[in-house]
Amino acid sequence: MEENDSSQNNKNEPKSDEDTKLQDITSATPDANVEADVTEMDSDEELSALMNIATLEDSSEGKAPSTITGTGLIYDEVFLKHECEFDEGYPECPDRARVCYERCCQLGLVDRCIRIPVRYATEDHILLQHSRELLDKALSTTSYSIQQQKELSEKYDSFYANKETYECTLAACGSTIEAVEQIITQKIKNSMVISRPPGHHAMENEFCGYCMFNNVAIATKFALEEYKIPRILIVDLDVHHGQGTQYMFYDDPRVLYFSIHRYEYGSFWPNLRESDYDFIGRGNGKGFNVNVPLNKTGMTDSEYIAILQQVLMPIAYEFSPLLTLVSCGYDAALGCPEGEMEVTPAAYAHFINMLGAVSSGRVCAVLEGGYCLKSLAEGCALSLRALLGDPCPLLKPTQEPSDNVTESILNVIKVLKPYWNCFFNQDILEDGEICQYDALLELPPKPDIEFATNENRPEKYDIMGSEFFPSQTKERQQMYDQRLNNLIAEVSLNKAAHRTCLVFDADMRAHKNLFMSSHPERPDRISSIYNLHVEWKLLKRCLQVQSRLATEEELLTIHSQDYLDDIKSTPKMGDFALRDKGQEYNSIYLCTKSYECALLSAGSVLNVVDTVLSGQAQNGVAINRPPGHHAERDTCMGFCFFNNVAIAAKYAQNKYGVKRVLILDWDVHHGNGTQNQFYNDPSVLFISLHKFDNGWFYPVAPDGGHDFIGSGDGEGYNINIPWNHNAMGNSEYISAFLQIVMPVAYEFAPELVLVSAGFDSARGDPLGGYDVLPSGYGHMTHMLSQLANGKVVVLLEGGYNLNSISVSMATCTSVLLGDQCPLVSRPKPCDSAMKTIHEVIDAQKKYWKSLKFQVSVPDIEVQQITSKTEKLNVQDLHTTNSMSNETQLNGLNAAETSEAKVAETAEAKAVETSKANIGEIAEAKASDDELLGACGGSEAPRTVMDVLKLPGVDRMYAVQPIPWCPHLEQVEPLNGRRLDCRAPCLDCDETDENWICLVCYKVYCSRFKNEHMLYHGLESEHRIVLSYSDLSVWCYACDNYIDNEITYPMKNSAHRSKFGEDLPC
Repeated sequence: MEENDSSQNNKNEPKSDEDTKLQDITSATPDANVEADVTEMDSDEELSALMNIATLEDSSEGKAPSTITGTGLIYDEVFLKHECEFDEGYPECPDRARVCYERCCQLGLVDRCIRIPVRYATEDHILLQHSRELLDKALSTTSYSIQQQKELSEKYDSFYANKETYECTLAACGSTIEAVEQIITQKIKNSMVISRPPGHHAMENEFCGYCMFNNVAIATKFALEEYKIPRILIVDLDVHHGQGTQYMFYDDPRVLYFSIHRYEYGSFWPNLRESDYDFIGRGNGKGFNVNVPLNKTGMTDSEYIAILQQVLMPIAYEFSPLLTLVSCGYDAALGCPEGEMEVTPAAYAHFINMLGAVSSGRVCAVLEGGYCLKSLAEGCALSLRALLGDPCPLLKPTQEPSDNVTESILNVIKVLKPYWNCFFNQDILEDGEICQYDALLELPPKPDIEFATNENRPEKYDIMGSEFFPSQTKERQQMYDQRLNNLIAEVSLNKAAHRTCLVFDADMRAHKNLFMSSHPERPDRISSIYNLHVEWKLLKRCLQVQSRLATEEELLTIHSQDYLDDIKSTPKMGDFALRDKGQEYNSIYLCTKSYECALLSAGSVLNVVDTVLSGQAQNGVAINRPPGHHAERDTCMGFCFFNNVAIAAKYAQNKYGVKRVLILDWDVHHGNGTQNQFYNDPSVLFISLHKFDNGWFYPVAPDGGHDFIGSGDGEGYNINIPWNHNAMGNSEYISAFLQIVMPVAYEFAPELVLVSAGFDSARGDPLGGYDVLPSGYGHMTHMLSQLANGKVVVLLEGGYNLNSISVSMATCTSVLLGDQCPLVSRPKPCDSAMKTIHEVIDAQKKYWKSLKFQVSVPDIEVQQITSKTEKLNVQDLHTTNSMSNETQLNGLNAAETSEAKVAETAEAKAVETSKANIGEIAEAKASDDELLGACGGSEAPRTVMDVLKLPGVDRMYAVQPIPWCPHLEQVEPLNGRRLDCRAPCLDCDETDENWICLVCYKVYCSRFKNEHMLYHGLESEHRIVLSYSDLSVWCYACDNYIDNEITYPMKNSAHRSKFGEDLPC
């Protein structure tokens, strides 16, 4: 093969019959826009759709992705009929809905949506949440005169109605129900309802805050009752607290209500005590009501993103909703006189994108408030754009969240810690320890705050004329208008012609081990991945990228000339010379095609980078080998020849002027080569999540530790998340993403994201021994796609279980293509993982201000008991807005000692019904006691009893072995043999970290050395082995430790050899 700089060098001709079958590729077409209106389904079709939902099972892990597509949009001019006829300047005006729709049209979004006709709510729908008295009162407004309208407004806080309001409200409520139902029945993927009047302040028997009926609450109750959805998330982004929605679900664990709102300790409307952080629900619903009060104005993207990352998303992942409704108020957006916050319109796209992950994309966004028409329209349009799957606009680097919002976040965590596993790692303030934030030591309410209550409710409310509205001077309006114009001009809304590009070349199969066909880094890795892409019909949806060879000039941006010359000499060597040459390196084999394949692997990745950065595709995938992240500047190692991802980063910087590159490495092995290339370079942020085991896991070096943070100008730009002990899975990886990766990434604001996607941390991998499921990789990919305007390139590194790597990488491609993230269960992360996360944050927080939340908080129960009143002095408050609600809300009370609620409570409440449930795509997540791989750990203790004293070991085993497996039948008796723990490896004479096969009694070294026992197991199919390091027994086929009496004689013989005495009883 000759080198060729041109990306037109077509290397896609296959070399085997299997590959010939796979190479029947046609160029993908861009995602089609669905334009047809939704038509009514007949009863058979509807039943079929419902049954499809009901049959989603746990086994969906590993299946082809869902094909549900389409974003529904409901808008109608009927929503413009509601207007205040006695005050033309009223903020809640018809233009609010009109400008949102017009901006969506201007951006070409409406034509890409499935238009859904308006539906009118029935009386039965309204009575799901409201009283008959309120319904009748609403109906009576259809005949009101102007004078009667004024009199009605005087009876309720911030409310008006004209003769058309009742019709508009029925349309708004019914349309929200329709949008939710179409999502549940899988007619559409997600939806937006641009309707008015808003609804989240409306209560059971009370109009309030521009709201007649509570649209979101009624639609939620409809989903609960009609479809028996077991878990629904409501996120209220309006700057005013949605107290009406809170009241309606305060004791219902099926609904997690989350509100971020301006509060100012209760002095901001609606001036309610129960809008504070300590009102967390009641009875079975305790812990399922979350208020994040903002006690100052001027909050920015940085504060809101911190709230989502530190509180909302961890809880949402644990709750695992099957449906998400968003009360989309845009009055926290820049320029709104009511909110006085500074959230940019582009940030709302990020909020919607984040929420789409946790409910498999089932999101219904419903318009609530927003009174600066320009920021309202832009925020609404960018939210719809996010629902359509367009990339999130690039935000400016986040800044340090203010201390004020930090106090609110930590107070929320303080009161929710007993109820959610995701907060269990937040340290409790110990006696004598100084609290960093004084506000954490106080309990609400603040003195001298007058809350709205029954007792001080006015006989008549002022009819809000212009003098009562929040207002801005003309100069201030012009200033905000200019800022918004600048923001809109700065935000790139370009969308690539193709969503995802992909490169694959069967010639990369030519690199193979001539002396060990079962070597884990084998050619079938890439063809297996490619096969599944074909089977899942992903390939035809991707733009096919031609492969090419990397040039010497490109390689020399990372590697030395001497090393390159050395590798270039290998194609001329004979087979046995190549075998000897490979043994000069660490974990390397060579054949005459290895050099060519390595060039092809690196060059193909560069072509994907070209396709993404030139705007032809939004993101890209490289199914390439050999891998690269272990390759150093002047040597190859760990199956890697050229460092593909490092070369790609330099290429992007040199050719396209990319200023900031994020390299995220989730391969189970530390990407030592990549780290060393950019260790002092602040333009590249390198984050690696890897199995470390205190430095004893490959590549067996200390530089994968959390305290290796970069040097010089690059200090803080190297982040290692090194796992120890347990078999980490989805829960641990997602926790690390939420607490470290994504906060830092938003602060770094990369222009390109490169993913070293090794899938050897996947369940079933013979080298990694970890437990990450395909859904976990999908969610990590989704989170990274929020960055860099969606410019993400995923390239293959390790992964040696063909099924695991195929399903995992196909899931990543599916998510990049815009398919729904599979539902993911997130049980409590193991203790050792949380210890690692703590250590990483401690090492990095001086460099990254987004990591400031690892702060000890007071124990809420102790805090209540030791307060002056020995409990929160919280009255059962009925306010002007809750006056007609019979249900009163209690705050936290020290006398209430009910068991802490966790997310599984909601699942237990699910009730079977004749109508279909949305099935959970829950993963069979292994418990925290599941096992590590067969590894020989650190330096052996003197005796087995010493093993029991190792950190993290609180019983006989650090992990719980299984008592039996079918492969124990292979075990041969000792028959007079005496085991010798000092016996060397038969292949390399290594004497440390050895294992003995209990079938043939041959001794080979562990994966920490040269992995010869692993290869022996693959070749001989002998499954049961005994570690001379810690005397554990491992089954390769079951991927588990074994504790069975049949192995006791062998363990005892090894113990005699090692310690000179029998095993202790």
